[in-house]
Amino acid sequence: MGIIKNEYDDEGLSPTDSYPDAAGTQISSKIPVYADENGAVPGESFTLGDSLYARIQRFANRFGVEPRGIERVPEDERTDKTLAKAGTMWLAANMVVSSFAIGVLAVPVFHLGFVDALLTILFINLLGITPVCFFSTFGPVFGLRQMVLSRFYFGWYGVKVIAVFNILACIGWSSVNVIVGAQLLHAVNNNLPGFAGIIIIAAGTFIITLFGYKIVHYYEFYSWIPCFIIFLIVLGEFAHSGAFVNIPMGVGRSETGAVLSFASSVFGFATGWTSYAADYTVYQPHTVGRVKTFFWTWAGLIFPLLFTEMLGLAVATAMTFDPETGAPTNSYAERYEVSHIGGLLAEVLFPPFGRFGQFCLVVLALSIVANNCPNIYSVSLSLQVLGRWTQAVPRFIWVFVGTLIYVAISIPGYSHFETVLENFMLVIGYWLAIYEGIALPEHFFFKRGINGYHVADYTSPHLLPPGIAAMVAFCFGVLGAVMGMAQVWFTGPIGKHIGDPLYGGDIGFPLAFCFAFTSYVGLRTVEKRRFGR
Repeated sequence: MGIIKNEYDDEGLSPTDSYPDAAGTQISSKIPVYADENGAVPGESFTLGDSLYARIQRFANRFGVEPRGIERVPEDERTDKTLAKAGTMWLAANMVVSSFAIGVLAVPVFHLGFVDALLTILFINLLGITPVCFFSTFGPVFGLRQMVLSRFYFGWYGVKVIAVFNILACIGWSSVNVIVGAQLLHAVNNNLPGFAGIIIIAAGTFIITLFGYKIVHYYEFYSWIPCFIIFLIVLGEFAHSGAFVNIPMGVGRSETGAVLSFASSVFGFATGWTSYAADYTVYQPHTVGRVKTFFWTWAGLIFPLLFTEMLGLAVATAMTFDPETGAPTNSYAERYEVSHIGGLLAEVLFPPFGRFGQFCLVVLALSIVANNCPNIYSVSLSLQVLGRWTQAVPRFIWVFVGTLIYVAISIPGYSHFETVLENFMLVIGYWLAIYEGIALPEHFFFKRGINGYHVADYTSPHLLPPGIAAMVAFCFGVLGAVMGMAQVWFTGPIGKHIGDPLYGGDIGFPLAFCFAFTSYVGLRTVEKRRFGR
């Protein structure tokens, strides 16, 4: 494989001043110039030269910090041959209290029975994780991060809009998750202020994501084990308590609306990893089979999602409320009203286990680190996609900036607007259905599979799709989401007619996908005829 080298190298200047794109055009930038004919950048090139960028990279390299950002990984550096890591990455990220909380919602929020909620969890998770598994297979094939890969769907400029949504999702969910973890720590020790719990969890996440891909995978490879053991203890103790209630299934329009709205929450959580999927397989060799990658990812996702959400559902059935006033009428419901998920878990663990139960709750609180690692690692990559100047900032610096931002949001949010933040995140979550409604038809209908990608084009704006069709289709997708959503802040005109007229039923995800999909196929056909790319 030939290496492209420009005149800056012979002048002794930084290898981060300019580089040639796939057409041979020299592009002024602050990213590595050492690239092969397919745009892959060797790892050693990040530390060459005398620029500030190179000096920072050399300093970080002393401590084993990953220097690479969104640049394509060369084949000879894709040495991560342990396929199990594609599974344990998501196993750890979902064997957490946040997943448990999704299952709990079925009872106090959506008023579902046990069987209907259980079936919803099963089938919607099977649907929601499919795009994550699918796009995870692209990492070994191309060595490109998910947001860079998205240039082949949304174009050079359109993907910047997608990156902004991904940044909002990463920062927003990191904030929500760390608040939940801080609440668990506070439930154990009432003298621990919320901001201290937030800082503890955020600091742990920062240290792991600072070092990059290998350390993130190493941590996630093992971190699920203590959480799984504690959830087994929760399962055993709750089963022994006899508090489980097989709540009967509802009927009629209200049941339909409740199932659809709960399905929306389950789907959003499961499919939320789609926009990061390829980020965690880019160091695997292209010889790794796509089918194997798909099913390792599938196994790593489906087991923790089903286990934790179904466990959360089962524990939630123990809560009882007054049918007229909605006031809690037993200790499970009282604990939940006061301390939310932390209180519910405390009711299971504290009475029989005492101090050991408190220790278990601390471990579950720290599981948020595993949940937030993909968010914070990937937010740094999305920030680099925004422009040449953001790519010139090393990935690990963006990790630090992203951490500061979500901590700054979380500390006041802990006391003042946690519910507002959660509702906002639920609303912007619809963008993932739109993303899938555009990326999937582009792959299957217009690129006709893997062979339709010219990977070297990823740095060439004039060789990528114009992105006009994608952006217009994205707007149609937003329209579909608005028409079908049923959220605290707003219920769409279609959502109002599903289920109970007071609450509606949420079909924002399927409408967003369908509106984006159908409009994109038509618009992209015209765009490709007009521009030829």
